[in-house]
Amino acid sequence: MTQAQLEALLQRFTDRLAEVLVAEPFDLRVGHQVGAELVESHIASAEGLGRTIEVVQLRLLRDLGLVGEDVEDRLARLLATVATGYARALRGRTLDEQESIRRAAMVARAQAERALRDSEARFRHQATHDPLTNLPNRTLFTERLAAAIDAPGRGADRVGVCFLDLDRFKVVNDSLGHQVGDRLLVSVADRLRRALDEHLVARLGGDEFVILVERTACTDDVVKVAEAALAAVSEPALVDGHELTVSASIGIVERPVAGTTPVDLMRAADATLHWAKAAGGARWSLYDADRNRRELARYALSAAIPAALERGEFYLDYQPLTSLCDGTVLGAEALVRWRHPALGELRPDSFIGLAEETGLIVPLGGWVLAEACREAATWSEPGGAAPFVSVNLAVRQVHRPDLVHLVRAVLDRTGLPPERLQLEVTESTMMSAVEEPVRALRVLADLGVRIAIDDFGTGYCNLAYLRDLPVTELKVAGDFVAGLRAPADDPASRTDERILASLVSLAHALDLTVTAEGVETAGQADRLRAIGCDAAQGWHFGRPAPPPPSWST
Repeated sequence: MTQAQLEALLQRFTDRLAEVLVAEPFDLRVGHQVGAELVESHIASAEGLGRTIEVVQLRLLRDLGLVGEDVEDRLARLLATVATGYARALRGRTLDEQESIRRAAMVARAQAERALRDSEARFRHQATHDPLTNLPNRTLFTERLAAAIDAPGRGADRVGVCFLDLDRFKVVNDSLGHQVGDRLLVSVADRLRRALDEHLVARLGGDEFVILVERTACTDDVVKVAEAALAAVSEPALVDGHELTVSASIGIVERPVAGTTPVDLMRAADATLHWAKAAGGARWSLYDADRNRRELARYALSAAIPAALERGEFYLDYQPLTSLCDGTVLGAEALVRWRHPALGELRPDSFIGLAEETGLIVPLGGWVLAEACREAATWSEPGGAAPFVSVNLAVRQVHRPDLVHLVRAVLDRTGLPPERLQLEVTESTMMSAVEEPVRALRVLADLGVRIAIDDFGTGYCNLAYLRDLPVTELKVAGDFVAGLRAPADDPASRTDERILASLVSLAHALDLTVTAEGVETAGQADRLRAIGCDAAQGWHFGRPAPPPPSWST
């Protein structure tokens, strides 16, 4: 307030009070009003009130010339009333301000609490939902799965899980880019959400989704959900101008909630998903406890291979390769055995496949090669050439870029002459080998190492390609030889014999020798001898066993 405004205000108050002083009857209510107006005029301090009353009193007594005991008494009472009105108004304003402050605080608190709730809800959503697809994520799915298992009194006696993974999704990312891949994932998520709106669909990450089916009555309830999911995923999707069609594999687990946990369910669903993938994809597989136990046992067995190598639990038996011309032992195939501390003696079919799947065939196969060459270097045959040793090479070994170096190093270390080592490679491996592995086998053949095609006749063989391979021997699969156990006049047996005769003629035309596998009877041996087969291997000539003492130098 400016000085002029203050002067005008004081003059107005003085004039009103002057009228009251001389008026009859004497009305003190004006004093209360003036006091209240002082507060409204923002004269809201004790010092301000005191100075205002002094100025008004001075003007009333001096400037207006009001005198007399009666006037002075009235003036004192009137100014006291002004002070009272001022005090009441100030107290009222303070209470109003306090109420306003209280209400403002309440509003602010409510707004803060609402903002906090909104923030918590937003953070909760971010923590429990996938940012790309806006589907529930692993965290929320695990919570819901645990609630489905642990919630009593809801009739939730059984629960099902579908673990879904897109087939060959990596091809989309690699060929069209991750942006297209992400948009395809969004499209798949939307289709799953629409098709399965009664069930919780979550994205675990990558191209993995999972579906929770609560309160199931039987496995068929979950199978229907899985089939609906497969149908939804398989619909073509137009993404950035690309019409994309994808398929999915699903692992299904459905069981009573009693005695299970979310971890158990997800582990079982994950294992079952891999079964669907291994079967070719675009399908669902149902959890099988017996199969899972077998798979776990296989995994435990494969995981034990490295330690078993270090502990020397593997050893070799040898099965002779016998000449059908004169019955002499030409060589012996090395067959690995495992003396397992808990499971006893294990044959190759128990663990070789596992080793090939896991890549452990490389160290295991390397040990077999080195051990076979070491033992063969000690063999001799009185009055004849010492037998050669035949060692199987797995696909991973054939494709190793250092194959030639490894074989050379073993031969140098053991002192075994190259011509006394035969490496067996399956027909499918040889036919699918690219240039480098074939070149490596050719280098080994030039060193004098014998190269044999194992299980010949069971795969696809390009005869023109066979002509150019560095091969010295064909080992005919026992499937053909088994037919020779039947009488010679049996039509199927005659067919097998004609096939074998053709294979022998073909091999001889290519300057290759032929060994028949799986020969178990003298009759088979006689018929093989009659068609010109060079050698035979099988129980008729000897079962796998340690090398006979007569071979030792």
